[in-house]
Amino acid sequence: TNPPTGREVPMFASIRTYRFSSGSMDELMHRVDRDFADALGQEPGFVGYQAIATGDRTVMSVSVFSTRDNAERSTEIAAQWVAEELAEFGVERMGAMTGQVMVGRAAAEILEPAHH
Repeated sequence: TNPPTGREVPMFASIRTYRFSSGSMDELMHRVDRDFADALGQEPGFVGYQAIATGDRTVMSVSVFSTRDNAERSTEIAAQWVAEELAEFGVERMGAMTGQVMVGRAAAEILEPAHH
């Protein structure tokens, strides 16, 4: 048998993809950084969050939580926040999925907030 890794607690990720039709990537990401990321970080079971520019007008977000319920709730929180706070960007969610993190690595730098 394999020795314990020291991290036997499961984690769950919620991955969402979006397209937006107005405004700039910089403006959108600044709003996400300023108004959403820290709020999500206060949710129960929060482990991590990244917002990733994947194209000219496409974005992906990855939220990691300690339980599936918390990860799925982050998708509901994000949907409500996008509808209420990003209306002028014409954001459309293209997809959302949640699953258990089966393999993961992180450098210490990931623990430092990245701001836009």
